[in-house]
Amino acid sequence: MATPTRRIGIGFQGGQVLALRVTDAQLDALNEALGTDGWHEIDSEEGPVRLDLSQVVYVRSESDELRVGFGA
Repeated sequence: MATPTRRIGIGFQGGQVLALRVTDAQLDALNEALGTDGWHEIDSEEGPVRLDLSQVVYVRSESDELRVGFGA
């Protein structure tokens, strides 16, 4: 069985956003690395990605919960 993934968006200084699909473990490792200097590697569904942590402004994660119906 495949490991479930979630969609994240990583925002950088200058306004660029990188969209990836990662496991919860990869997201946890990224969150722990935030606030430090240097590089961090993420193994995403799209392939390995290396981030300059000093340029990361935010990380947004989305839940993959099933949504039924219309939102209010």
